[in-house]
Amino acid sequence: MQGTTLTLRMIVLTAALLVLGGIGGLLAQFLRLPMPFMLGSLASAALAVALFQHGALRDYRFPMRFRTGFIGLIGVMIGTQVEPELLREAGDLILTLSALAVFVVLAHFGNYMIFRRLGGYKKATAYFAGMPGGLMESLVMGERAGAELPLLTAQQFLRIIIVITFVPLGLSLWLGHPVGSAAGLTPSAPEPVTPLALLLIGLAAAGGLGIAKVIRLPAGQITGPLLLAGAVTLTGAVDLHLPFWLIAVAQVVVGCSLGLRFSGMTGAMLRRCAGLSVISVLWMLILGAGFAAALSLATGLPFLQLMISYSPGGVTEMSVIALSLAANPALVSLHHVVRILFTVVFMGLAERRLDLSRD
Repeated sequence: MQGTTLTLRMIVLTAALLVLGGIGGLLAQFLRLPMPFMLGSLASAALAVALFQHGALRDYRFPMRFRTGFIGLIGVMIGTQVEPELLREAGDLILTLSALAVFVVLAHFGNYMIFRRLGGYKKATAYFAGMPGGLMESLVMGERAGAELPLLTAQQFLRIIIVITFVPLGLSLWLGHPVGSAAGLTPSAPEPVTPLALLLIGLAAAGGLGIAKVIRLPAGQITGPLLLAGAVTLTGAVDLHLPFWLIAVAQVVVGCSLGLRFSGMTGAMLRRCAGLSVISVLWMLILGAGFAAALSLATGLPFLQLMISYSPGGVTEMSVIALSLAANPALVSLHHVVRILFTVVFMGLAERRLDLSRD
């Protein structure tokens, strides 16, 4: 009986948060803010946490399986953008992916100095808080190395949140108009979708998630559905293009789950971590812009695509930004998956040679 009550409470709270996030997304859209459904829902959930974390939302955890399903839908959406041109850019991709390894090392070194010198963090905390990717991996590795987990968790989540806030705002100012919601679709012209199409989209997401789990793909929640949908799209046999409303709902789910990460943070801790995160993110964005400019000259690839590819946000969130600009989201997703791989491998190897326990 108690288990049923707890489950019912979780369902009710989740539904209420999603409704609140949807309202926040619509309000952000009305205000013509960039990425309205993701940022509006994120802000709404963060506000709910600030008001109710010691009341109705105490001990509440967002259902991650539910979130995973919608991330899978975003992966399907990105997979439908895969075109033969991506394969023809293989020569350029070798250069841009190789440069990504240098970016990861420089970004991490700068972040370590920021958190160590400016923040006064312990070596282990500064080291893993500075990882420019691999959120969950950084938490697991950091805890094992003796890092201060609350600080590490706050810094890693704030990195993603600040990036997905700064980048759309910056792009909106640069482009002269708000960054849209998804792949050029607008609320005024939604695409019709049949029950059969919805079924195929759901099967592609579920199948991709299953494949990713079996073969242990990195960032498998999005890469598995992406690869499966991309393969199906290239055959030309099935059209899996998602309607606007489904992508908007997926963004609300992701935004709400991110906003809830503010739970448990005190005002003083949040101000301290946010200030350091802003400096860290600015360092990585400036560094990424330099790489993007140089690689754009060397390869002819658009600066915008490369800038998003080198922005240190989460795979899902940066892929959504790429979708909103139709900026070759498959290429962007590839770079972010590789960034996470480089980060986890390099930092893991370096950790074995460093004594992070001594301050």
